[in-house]
Amino acid sequence: MDMLLKKIFVGLPKTIGEKDAAHIMDREWTSAIFKEPVTEPVWVSKTGLTGDGQADTKHHGGPEKAVFAYSLENYSYWQKELGIPDMTSGGMGENFVVEHVKEEGISIGDTFQIGEAVVQVSQPRQPCWKPARRFRVKTLALLLQNTGRTGWYFRVLKEGAVEEGQTFILIERPYPQWTIQKCNEIIHTKEPNLELMRELAECELLAPGLRATLEKRIERDGVSDIRERVFGPNE
Repeated sequence: MDMLLKKIFVGLPKTIGEKDAAHIMDREWTSAIFKEPVTEPVWVSKTGLTGDGQADTKHHGGPEKAVFAYSLENYSYWQKELGIPDMTSGGMGENFVVEHVKEEGISIGDTFQIGEAVVQVSQPRQPCWKPARRFRVKTLALLLQNTGRTGWYFRVLKEGAVEEGQTFILIERPYPQWTIQKCNEIIHTKEPNLELMRELAECELLAPGLRATLEKRIERDGVSDIRERVFGPNE
């Protein structure tokens, strides 16, 4: 694997829009999805990058979601599929734009040296309504999860400085079977496979929060209520 850190983005929450706008997509909302590129070295701590933040700390950020990564290759797909040419690097609110790997090529527990830091894949991103609001595509969260082009999170095992242009050096791959693509298929399929869901929930390097979510779904025979997450205030 020759995964490259193409670009780095950080940003703090900001509020945009108008409270009483007639069109729902123009109404006021707060998010840290609008990030700016960083070309100099940036410190990666156990809870994220210096200069980065989250508006919704209940669902974003924290040690298991310290760094959000998204594949550069996905953007050409979305530009063509949705006809939005300005859907480019940083558009999904990611911290790391990576090149030469997509969701089918990276797995839970994959551990990398990148610059001075050591990071480990913890879970797929669970898409929410905010990218949909940004690009004014109401169904974007569903499209992200149904195509498997969600991106993923890293936990940070060793803090340190990183910068764009560096290569991820693979240290360990304990669960090659649990690719991000496979996880997405199990989590988001319309006809849940409870056996596979149980197996995934037992993966010790999957983020504890997602393991707990899967266990609750198993108790409900795989039923998932995602409407609030994927549509939120966009409907």
